[in-house]
Amino acid sequence: MRSDACMESDSGKRAKESGVRDRRYSIRHPFAAEVEMLELKSGSRVSGVTSDLSLGGCFVCASRSLDVGARIRGTLTRGSQKAKMLAVVRVVKPQVGMGLEFLDVDRDSNATLLLWIEALRNPP
Repeated sequence: MRSDACMESDSGKRAKESGVRDRRYSIRHPFAAEVEMLELKSGSRVSGVTSDLSLGGCFVCASRSLDVGARIRGTLTRGSQKAKMLAVVRVVKPQVGMGLEFLDVDRDSNATLLLWIEALRNPP
């Protein structure tokens, strides 16, 4: 399945972007949420699903990728909860997706991210 391929592609076993991986300052956890992105320069829209999440960013599986360095307004949705942020594309894996670094997250969205990550750290 595509989601399995996406999860495997960002697992680190075959990752080629070790420089990006070394700069991460937050642990990423497997996490699926719908993502809607608006690229700020061109106005193009891309949607996808996250494969992992941290307080500093996420990996988005998408059929179409944006360019490295593109700034986006994004919304992550899981159930009835939403988190909105300004982010930048840090890495692109063609035909798989892209890694996003969160640049700005409002207080309510940050609280939602904290709840999601706390639940991932301490599963029931």
